[in-house]
Amino acid sequence: MEYDYNNIDLDKVYIYNEMPDKQAGRCDNCGNSHFKSKVGNGEFLRECSNCGMKKSI
Repeated sequence: MEYDYNNIDLDKVYIYNEMPDKQAGRCDNCGNSHFKSKVGNGEFLRECSNCGMKKSI
């Protein structure tokens, strides 16, 4: 499945393997490089500290 990087839903958690970063280490939505991270239930969740976009790594 190919994602449309122009239509990002900030309420959804994207899976990194299915939607890799379009620019490594940067948020696909706003381009920010600062993230908050959480680990739980066997997954690593990365959330942009600017816009809140989430990816399961």
